[in-house]
Amino acid sequence: MHYEYKTENTCSTLIEMDIDGGVVSNIKFTGGCNGNLKAIPVLVDGMKAEDIAARLSGITCGRRPTSCSDQLAKAVLAAQKAEQEYKKA
Repeated sequence: MHYEYKTENTCSTLIEMDIDGGVVSNIKFTGGCNGNLKAIPVLVDGMKAEDIAARLSGITCGRRPTSCSDQLAKAVLAAQKAEQEYKKA
């Protein structure tokens, strides 16, 4: 299932990913720090949503209360929930 998540309070504006059985792949950030946001998807590709969230939740960027990594944690959990609801329907 393809999922899109609009980020809040970060330089990136959108995170796109595929999720299948709770496993996340093909993560793409729109906007943000180009190098970092190319590296993060490579590091977490093929991981379970809850494992990604456990590693990245709560990371901040400067004075912001969140970061692109933290937003990815939120995005993968939202995608997992959407996938579960889709399968129930």
